[in-house]
Amino acid sequence: MRTPTRVLIYEDNNDLRTSLSQLLAGAPGLELVGALGNCMQAAADVLRLTPDVILMDIDMPGMTGIEGLRRIKAIAPKVNVVMLTVFEDNDRVFEAICGGADGYLLKKTSPARLLDAITEVRLGGAPMTPAIARQVLRLFPRTKAPVAVAVADESMGTLSAREQEVLALLVEGYSYKMIAADRGISIDTVRSHIKKIYEKLHVRSMTEAVSKALRQGLT
Repeated sequence: MRTPTRVLIYEDNNDLRTSLSQLLAGAPGLELVGALGNCMQAAADVLRLTPDVILMDIDMPGMTGIEGLRRIKAIAPKVNVVMLTVFEDNDRVFEAICGGADGYLLKKTSPARLLDAITEVRLGGAPMTPAIARQVLRLFPRTKAPVAVAVADESMGTLSAREQEVLALLVEGYSYKMIAADRGISIDTVRSHIKKIYEKLHVRSMTEAVSKALRQGLT
């Protein structure tokens, strides 16, 4: 039997935290290990609860979700952190990406998409809603395609034409299923392409590729 994905929630809104808890507690293949109103003890929480995926609100009392993200990644870099927020502005997206976020979703994301995002991030994807994907695209010069920026450094390797297509669709917020349908290929083929993309870029996720480009001053 497959081990369930352990999920931890950080959300200061009581009603939303309860709704998310109910959604995740009843979802097959997931195990809710905690639902907390702040991330003041994020490092200790992660060591105690050992989550696989964290849904992290950005604007919380005492400590922002972005600072919580940084602390979590410092001690548990393999834990997937998906930012869940009402904010779409560039500064927050930039901070979250540079802080190591593995995905960035709006709080109005549908329950079905949220559950898909958890599966997606566990498979090495970088779930983003279309609105957030557009913000990521704006972090790059308008005259350059995001894929071209991501592979500008020779050390990142060279992507094939199909891999560039898949990467571009990921940035636009497409799920694995959507990419498969759009390109007329199987989901397994999509996963194979994504695995090769991450190997060539020397990253674990799309957001790491974006962060690498930003750190090198390519924006």
